[in-house]
Formats: sequence, C-alpha cells, structure tokens
Amino acid sequence: MSRCPITYEETNERYSARGLKLLSRNLKSLNDLDYSKEELLKEAATRAPKMSIQGVQPKLSAVLNVSESKFEIVDKKGLYILKPPHDVFEEVPQNEDLTMRLAQKVGFNIPTHGMVYGKDNSLTYFVKRFDRTGRHKKIAVEDFAQLSGATRNTKYNSSMEKAAKIVDQYCTFPAVEKVKLFELTLFNFLTGNEDMHLKNFSLIRINDKVEFTPFYDLVNTTIVLNKAAEEIALPIRGRKNNLTISDLVDYFGKEICGLNDRIIKKSLEKFESVINEWFELIEISFLSKGKKEAYVNLLYLRRKRIFE
Repeated sequence: MSRCPITYEETNERYSARGLKLLSRNLKSLNDLDYSKEELLKEAATRAPKMSIQGVQPKLSAVLNVSESKFEIVDKKGLYILKPPHDVFEEVPQNEDLTMRLAQKVGFNIPTHGMVYGKDNSLTYFVKRFDRTGRHKKIAVEDFAQLSGATRNTKYNSSMEKAAKIVDQYCTFPAVEKVKLFELTLFNFLTGNEDMHLKNFSLIRINDKVEFTPFYDLVNTTIVLNKAAEEIALPIRGRKNNLTISDLVDYFGKEICGLNDRIIKKSLEKFESVINEWFELIEISFLSKGKKEAYVNLLYLRRKRIFE
C-alpha cells in the first residue's frame, strides 16, 4: 500500500482513482514522465526562453494526453505547469504540493495540483493553469508587479500596504478581496512563506469582475532555506521580521485592510479550526522525516505568536 501523490490517499496503484479523475474523468491510469530529474532540468533550461512564465524555480509547460495516459512537455498551448526537483534546494515539489494542500484546507481557491513520478521515481509538481481555457484561450490576468509598474528586478521593492492599495484600485469588490489578502498574509506567515513578492499576487478578470486569481506559488521557503533571513517578502509597518499579532491583525487586518472585528474573528477561527488537520497532512505528506519535523516546528511556533 502506498500513497497517491495527487490526493495522499492510500492506494494499491501508483495513483488513486480519485486522483486520476481530478485530472480527467476519462483517465484510467497515469504513466511516469519520460524524463529523469536531470533530464527535466535540462529541458527546463532549454525551453525557458519560450515560456511565458518564468522565475527562479525551473518550470515546464505541459498538456495531459489522456489517450496515452501521460503528461507531454510542449512549448506552446500548455494547460499545466510542471516544476521538477530543484538542483540546489531539497524537496521543493513535495513542499509546494503540501503547502497548497494546507491552503485548500483553509478554503482558499487553489488550482488543480499534485505530483507525478518521473522515470527515475523523482517527484515533479504539477499545477493546472488558471489563465487558459480548455480551448487554449487566454484569460486576462495581471500580477501586482505589472499593476504597480514594477519589474522582476524590483518585485520586492514594495510593501503589503501598497498591495492593499492595488486591491482598492483595481478590484470590483475590494472589501471582499481584502479579506482574501489578509487571510493569505496570515497563511504565509504561519506556513513560513517569506517569498510572497509582487509577482505572486495576481488579479483575474472574468465576466467583467476583477478579483484575486486562485492562489499559487505557496511554499514554505523558511524550511527550504534552513536559515531564512526574513519572515515576509513585502514589509508590514516597514518590518520583515519579528512580526506580532499587532502587526498582522490590528494593523494590517484592521487598519490597512479595513476589516471589522467580526470578520477578523471569523478569519482567525478559520485557521484555528484546521490547524490539527494541517499537522495530519504534514505527517502523511511526501516530505522527508527531517523536513516534516521542521515544518511542524515552524508551524507550532508561528501559531503561538498569533493564537496564544
């Protein structure tokens, strides 16, 4: 008996039936990728100039070929993004998949995601693109760097206060979206994601309504880096370290996002209600024992700073 890397369910097969159906109702099995970790990294480096999505983490564009039961790497019209294991940082696919799963537990809107085995048994993270329709039509999406005139080189030169102003300026219902911004900020603090820069926040336009895209690129970077220098990428109150409940809740939640006590209480209760489920998910995740312990320890310490 093993665990499905798409659902974490115990299964006698490589993938659970439910995991396969999340990808396609017609998918009966899923073959391993035709590449090893090293080959995927070479493919990512070769194809990088052709990809519309870039960043530090290696990425590949892919489609799901249901008739052949496998992901195929493509240069154009990809509906999935593949993120192979990093050549320097350990267990990033396992980390991102788990962290996205924790976000889903809170009730965040998260794209279809999971992991797929390579021919060398390495795990590659996959996530379905939310900026494409099934017919490859593009959906209007802009990240906060684009909306604020920043570039890849200046994506850290901002603040969470400015992020809230972007929501006010562009969202159709900013009061609703600022609840999401507040909760995402709490989530990133709790799960050690100190790399949430301007390009990791995006707005999408659907039926003339502008709102947050499904959340993406959620990773516990603190345990990846081992000794992360900061707790948050974009400062709150001018600070990136030693954040307190006063900074996160009283100042950012109430003063900057304009949330009342009832909404704040509801948001905090949402996190408190799933913490134990988070610990359970970490335990059955695909992280190594050492990374699991690091994740649990960090979550325990961050939880105390907010809820105790």
